[in-house]
Amino acid sequence: MNISEAAEKYGMTPATLRYYEKEGLLPPVTRNQAGNRDFNDDDLNWIEFIKCMRDAGLSVESLARYSKLYQEGEETLVERKEILDEEYQKLLEKQRFMNDTVARLEKKLAFYENEIMQAGKVGAWK
Repeated sequence: MNISEAAEKYGMTPATLRYYEKEGLLPPVTRNQAGNRDFNDDDLNWIEFIKCMRDAGLSVESLARYSKLYQEGEETLVERKEILDEEYQKLLEKQRFMNDTVARLEKKLAFYENEIMQAGKVGAWK
């Protein structure tokens, strides 16, 4: 699969994939005889993983470090797990914050809905 196809499949731009490869998030991609990137299933799995992690807020630096360790082999299993555990804890904290924010907004919306209904402007809520 060429870079444009891979980028489209994951809702990215080819420039983003080039950047990820340059920064070490994505292991070096095999190139065809013309020198163009030729993404295989392993590459696509990496892209999917990176996209998921980036969408969740993981840093480029953290993912690059993880990718580098992955390429070094099984002797880095503990370090890779530590990276993912650290990021997991950060995500849990973000989730708690988001849940608190959602709960606060729900209360605020209920307040306004009540106020609007009491003011006799039921149709205004729609």
